[in-house]
Amino acid sequence: MIEKKDIRAISKELLREFFVTNGDKAFRGNQVYEWLWSKGAHSFDDMTNLSKETRAMLEANFVINHIKVDQMQRSEDGTVKNAVRLHDGLVVESVLIPTETRTTACVSSQVGCSLDCNFCATARLKRMRNLEPGEIYDQVLAIDNESKLYHNRPLSNIVFMGMGEPLMNYNNVIKAIEMITSDEGLGMSPKRIMVSTSGIPKMIKKMADDDVKFKLAVSLHSAIDEVRAKIMPFSSNFPLKDLRESLEYWYRKTKSKVSYEYVVWKGINDNKQAVDALVKFCKYVPCKVNLIEYNPIDDGEFQQASEKSVNLYIKELEKAGIVVKVRRSRGKDIDAACGQLANKEA
Repeated sequence: MIEKKDIRAISKELLREFFVTNGDKAFRGNQVYEWLWSKGAHSFDDMTNLSKETRAMLEANFVINHIKVDQMQRSEDGTVKNAVRLHDGLVVESVLIPTETRTTACVSSQVGCSLDCNFCATARLKRMRNLEPGEIYDQVLAIDNESKLYHNRPLSNIVFMGMGEPLMNYNNVIKAIEMITSDEGLGMSPKRIMVSTSGIPKMIKKMADDDVKFKLAVSLHSAIDEVRAKIMPFSSNFPLKDLRESLEYWYRKTKSKVSYEYVVWKGINDNKQAVDALVKFCKYVPCKVNLIEYNPIDDGEFQQASEKSVNLYIKELEKAGIVVKVRRSRGKDIDAACGQLANKEA
C-alpha cells in the first residue's frame, strides 16, 4: 500500500499541476489551497465547493495530517492549555495567554527537545521528531478560534516558547510563519511573532541573512559562561562570546532589538556578580529583559529566587537604561507556564 502524502506539504503551484495532470482546471488547486490554509479544513469532505468526484480523487491521493486538541484546560485567569494530539499519536502542548489588551499563543515546534536545559520539563523528554509546518500552523489556528470563543477577539501575538528548540527545526518553523503571515493563511503581521531560542549562534546569523521580519528572544538566564553551562549544559558548545557576536550581527542586519528571557533562581544567579554580568551583556545590542517568574517542576535545585533578588536586577537594569519587565507565571492552577511545558500524555 502506497503511503499518501500530506497535502499541506505541497505548494500551490504543484497542486495546480496535479489538477491539470488529472484533467481538471488549474484554479481547482487554488480552491483546495484556500481550504487547507485560510479555512483550516480538516478533511476533504469539508471542501463543499468541490464535487464529490474531486473530493474522492483527493482522498485517494492525499491525507490532511491535522492536529486534534485532545484535552483543553482553562485556568481561573483565562489561560487555556491544549494537549495537542498529532496524527501519529504523539502529543505536544500549546497555550493561550490572555491579558486585557491581547491574546498570545505559545506554540511548540518539536515533540520533546534535543537540548538539556536542567530547569525545563520538556528537556526530560527525548526529542521524538520535528513538527511539520501544518502542525505548527494548526496550533495557532486552534488558539485563534479559542481566543474568539472565550475572549471575543482574534489572536494578536504568537511566541515560539513551547516544547522544542525552534532553530533546530528551522525550515519548518519558517514555512509555518510564512503561512501564518500570508494573506492566503492567517494574515498576521510578522512583527507580532517572536521566536525564542536557547541561543544557537550560526542559526541566529542565518535568520539575519534570511531577512526575517519576526522578533527574536534568547533564553539567557546567565551572562556568565560557567553559570549558564550549569543551567543549560549544551551552551558550553556555544560560549557567550559567540552568542554575543551573532546577536551583534543580527542587529546590524535587521535593526531589530533582542529580548532576553531570564529566570532568577535561588542560589544560582541571584547575586550581584550575576546582575552586573547581565547589565554588561545587555549593552552589546539594543535589547529588553523579561524577568520570568519560575514554576518549579520538582523540589530540586531550581527554585524561584526571592523578591529582593529580582528587585536588585530591576534596579540595576533600569539604572543602566535597560528596559526590564517582570513576567508573572500564568495558569498556575493548570500547570501552564509558557516555556516550561510538560508533555504528560506522550
